[in-house]
Amino acid sequence: MKYIILIVLLLSTFLLFFEGLKNDPKLIPSNLISKKIPKFKLPSLDNRSFEDSDLRTKDLKLINFFASWCPPCKVEHSNLIKLSQRFKIFGIAKKDTEKNIETWFSQMGNPYSKIGFDHDGMVSINWGVYGLPETFIIDKEQKIIYRHVGAITEKDMKKIKLILDKNK
Repeated sequence: MKYIILIVLLLSTFLLFFEGLKNDPKLIPSNLISKKIPKFKLPSLDNRSFEDSDLRTKDLKLINFFASWCPPCKVEHSNLIKLSQRFKIFGIAKKDTEKNIETWFSQMGNPYSKIGFDHDGMVSINWGVYGLPETFIIDKEQKIIYRHVGAITEKDMKKIKLILDKNK
């Protein structure tokens, strides 16, 4: 009887493990999909503020949460530069400094229309950001229609461009 229980437990463990492998870790659900953007107000790079009202325009836009100290953020940076040629991208720098961001942009370029500094990380939490980078697509009605977790790679660019082109 002990062996039967042990075999059942082992088989159950293997089944759960292999079922978990099927899930894409980038598909973390967001409670904000189809909802209006959360309210926020942050200091910005231009010594003004960056707030949710800056995003309340009638065009499609991306919000990218990033940091200069984040290696995957550097991986996706060239793809953000490409996307910024066709769409507005707004950045929220999480727990970073203006000096570090300015140094990074002087070397890599700046894809953002406007940048806010989330020094304490509270705005990131309100958006449901788990880690960096994360990117949200906001439609013309200021609703969040897509969330991308992790660096935007060449493979991801196809999917993101399809979503953006579909919602133009």
